[in-house]
Amino acid sequence: MKIVLMADMRKYDLLINFCIAYKQILQRQNLYSMFNTSHLISEATKLEINTMTTYSEANIEQLAARVNYNEIDAIVYLRDQDAPNYSQPNPLLRACDKQNVPYATNLAMAELLILAIDRGDLDWRELVK
Repeated sequence: MKIVLMADMRKYDLLINFCIAYKQILQRQNLYSMFNTSHLISEATKLEINTMTTYSEANIEQLAARVNYNEIDAIVYLRDQDAPNYSQPNPLLRACDKQNVPYATNLAMAELLILAIDRGDLDWRELVK
């Protein structure tokens, strides 16, 4: 599965700890992340992560396009509800809703998503490619 790992700045430590806790599952997946986040996760976990350029609104649009073409199977984006852009329209979330791509925005959903991937609950994603 192709999984994107992202976090708002104040959630980086939470994402890193999530990746440490679920390293055994994540290491069997194709992981993608923004440059800074990718570096932090790799340093802490030794996971192999495909790095994208640094975070920007253009990258969100690119990810949304990749979701629309079924090139991404799941997204873990730990969002900071206190961030100034939290309530702004999110094209990535809209694309995930449209294409039925799981999108976890908090730790509880991220854990459920990763455990579901491990059980094979999302293997149907291979059929839509």
